[in-house]
Parts: sequence; C-alpha cells; structure tokens
Amino acid sequence: EGQLVESGGGLAQAGESLRLSCVASGLTFDDYTIAWFRQAPGKEREGISFISASGSSALYADSVKGRFTISRDNAKNTVYLQMNNLRPEDTAVYGCAAWWALTPTQAARTMHAMDYWGKGTRVTVSS
Repeated sequence: EGQLVESGGGLAQAGESLRLSCVASGLTFDDYTIAWFRQAPGKEREGISFISASGSSALYADSVKGRFTISRDNAKNTVYLQMNNLRPEDTAVYGCAAWWALTPTQAARTMHAMDYWGKGTRVTVSS
C-alpha cells in the first residue's frame, strides 16, 4: 500500500524560508504526478503546486507563484517544496498527494480524487 509522509514544517517569521519534503513508499513513484496542498483553519483545501511524474512541468497557484518552488528527486522518491518569503497567510497544514498517470493540469482539476495523500505538516508564519 502506498504511503506519503511529509516533513519540514514548523515556525517561521514573515520573510523567512522553509523547505518541505514528501517521501513516498509502496508505489512506483515516477508514475505519479505529485502535488502540495494546504488547508488553513476555516478555509477550503487549496492545491498550491503540482509537478509532473518526470519533473519536467509544474503548476503553481497564484497565491504562491514566484515564492514557492516544487521539485522532485525520483531516485529518492521525494518531492520538495521550497517556500521563500513566507507570509502570515501561508499558515496552514501542508500535505502532499499523488495521482497516477495524470498530468499536473488534470490533477489540479481532480483534487477530490487523489490516489494517495499524506497526513500533513503544520507551517506557522508569524508577522
């Protein structure tokens, strides 16, 4: 059974950086588009970045474009989210999810139909 485990969350001040990691096991990692999503208290889940199975293409939500960078190392079954210039509104639980054989664009349209997802890691940004 496939599993995704996130790490790297914590406390940061506005303007600082954090890097999140998502490690996969039990699945053929390079067959899956991977995304980072977040959910803040009282808000809907937001897909913020998607990366293709090969790592050749990526999508970003407008809310993080230019500040966050997604990347993956298929040899390590790991996807990263580098978060720079953090803002208080970035405070949320961040999780990763996987879709088999979908492009990032297709995955972004099917947030409700993830094949695998992790439990998340909390990020808190103070002003």
